[in-house]
Amino acid sequence: MLVSAGVDMIQYRDKLGSARQLFDTSLQLAERARKRHVTFIVNDRADVALVTGADGVHLGQDDFPVELARRLLPPGTIVGWSTHSIAQVEEANRSSANYIAFGPVFPTRSKEHPDSTVGLEGLRAARKITGKPLVGIGGITVENARGVIKAGADAVAVISDLLKHPDVATRAQEFLRILRE
Repeated sequence: MLVSAGVDMIQYRDKLGSARQLFDTSLQLAERARKRHVTFIVNDRADVALVTGADGVHLGQDDFPVELARRLLPPGTIVGWSTHSIAQVEEANRSSANYIAFGPVFPTRSKEHPDSTVGLEGLRAARKITGKPLVGIGGITVENARGVIKAGADAVAVISDLLKHPDVATRAQEFLRILRE
């Protein structure tokens, strides 16, 4: 559904499933993504990304360190890193991470214990620090995504506003239009 709407990168995030469930689902999604020429990223788990043949891994502050993930993963694997402060953006900028996620830009309910919001001003400050692709995360909606892009994000990561919409494909297309403007 998302792929048919034009989405070309999908991250699988499952904070509650067992390691086996994460592996099984990631393996299925990686195979489907390859067939559809979509980039598939596994959240948090470099080991699962490796064994499922995912295109990359997205790491948080409490996950496997970026440089160790690089040693584990094949060359060319995408490694993203979530950051929540300017100091963390500076560290990520010095790392080999391919992209930096920054936020939460707005209040979010998709995390049990979210970090403090950084707002659009924080995003502007992060953009000044790095030339790496910057992804706005946290509380992103169709209504505020344009402001996130104008503040310096190259892309947005979306969960709730996308999945709670009655027509996920149409909602994804709305986000894609904003990103292409």
